[in-house]
Amino acid sequence: MNQMYWQFLVLLFVWGCGDDGNEVNVDPDDPRKQVLIFTKTEGFRHSSISDGVALFKGLAEEEDIALTHTENAGVFNSDDLPSFDLVIFLSTTGDILNNEQQTAFENYIGQGGAFMGIHAATDTEYDWPWYGELVGAYFDSHPSIQEALITVVDPDHPATAHLNDTWTRRDEWYNFKNFNPSVNTLLNLEESSYEGGTNGPDHPIAWYHEPAGARVFYTAGGHTAASYSEPGFVQHLRGGMLWCLE
Repeated sequence: MNQMYWQFLVLLFVWGCGDDGNEVNVDPDDPRKQVLIFTKTEGFRHSSISDGVALFKGLAEEEDIALTHTENAGVFNSDDLPSFDLVIFLSTTGDILNNEQQTAFENYIGQGGAFMGIHAATDTEYDWPWYGELVGAYFDSHPSIQEALITVVDPDHPATAHLNDTWTRRDEWYNFKNFNPSVNTLLNLEESSYEGGTNGPDHPIAWYHEPAGARVFYTAGGHTAASYSEPGFVQHLRGGMLWCLE
């Protein structure tokens, strides 16, 4: 009997927590903005995910934001999702939500929710066309990690306002397919500055759009652990997050 009792308690704990051990329930009396950072992977697993989560925990503390981190897709339901002001996919990969969870997320965005995708968020849910339009494109390929030149297309957005006209940094540079033509380009990757680009002179690497009143921001940077301690990239992520929460 005692063994069964403890097994029951363990099941309750797992049911009420994310895979990282954090509860997914939001305190309704907490006046702060609520952000969900989701890092489930069903494909390649980036070792930099833990660095990204640590950074966002720090940013949330600095900005007085309540942050919940989980890999438990069960939070994608009609009761829990509306509690969050922003959902972040940090290097998610593969098929991470079932049909019911997809519907809950579509409803969340349709009701004015916000979404932020980082790096492999475009390497996610290839068989869900709605998601492809939301995130803005799908990952196609990438060359080796190397330094490249980026042109700032929109210097007025909070994610780019801190940058000069051009930005040189080292990362894993994605080539994309199935671009959503409605996205607004923030940063363009200059393929002449590195080897392995396939999108040509028009190669967005960060963008935003506002489908049906929702706010969506995506940046392809963030493959390397070093990205999450790089001041320019950290401010890029901070600006994207704060724009989504406006």
